[in-house]
Amino acid sequence: MSKLKPGEISMGTTIMAVEFDGGVVLGADSRTSSGPYIVNRVTDKLTMVNENIYCCRSGSAADTQAVADIVRYQLDLYTAQHGEPPTVKVAASLFQEICYQNRSQLMAGIIIAGWDKREGGSVYDIPLGGSLHREPFSLGGSGSTYVYGYCDKTFRTGMSKEECIEFVKNTVSLAMTRDGSSGGVVRLAVITKDGVERHIIPGNQLPEQYTG
Repeated sequence: MSKLKPGEISMGTTIMAVEFDGGVVLGADSRTSSGPYIVNRVTDKLTMVNENIYCCRSGSAADTQAVADIVRYQLDLYTAQHGEPPTVKVAASLFQEICYQNRSQLMAGIIIAGWDKREGGSVYDIPLGGSLHREPFSLGGSGSTYVYGYCDKTFRTGMSKEECIEFVKNTVSLAMTRDGSSGGVVRLAVITKDGVERHIIPGNQLPEQYTG
């Protein structure tokens, strides 16, 4: 078993985003951990960077918050200069540039998702190292390792908004059951051309999972 270097902190989370016809659904747990300690049970890991574009953050909370703040500022400049909101791809490219150029200093895994009039709903994944991938659905964080099989079996193209919400809720709930670094409540964001819906699902309303 590998050991952490002095001063290095092990962190974990569960984040995901899914495309559907007309928009995207983002989801995350709410536990922020510092090694074996839980420092926040109700963190909001879904961060708005533009009107219809959000990011899910995993890794170092300080790193990902700083990157999201920089991108939010740059997207505000883009809107002012171009007279229209940026696309999700533009936002993802800005995230990717920062993460790649600083890949040796950052501990940041980020999922960018949202809606724009050119592509509709779209999801982009930037794992550690700073590469960029568009995917119909994306998972991140320590909890993701427990649910890839479930997602591969359950996901299908053409799911409705309601089916995607249930898919995200069930996936994050499963990860929270197995991953000690994931927990708290499930936070969701549903983004369409009509705007953003936010939902909070407390622990006592999550699907019951087998823990034997």
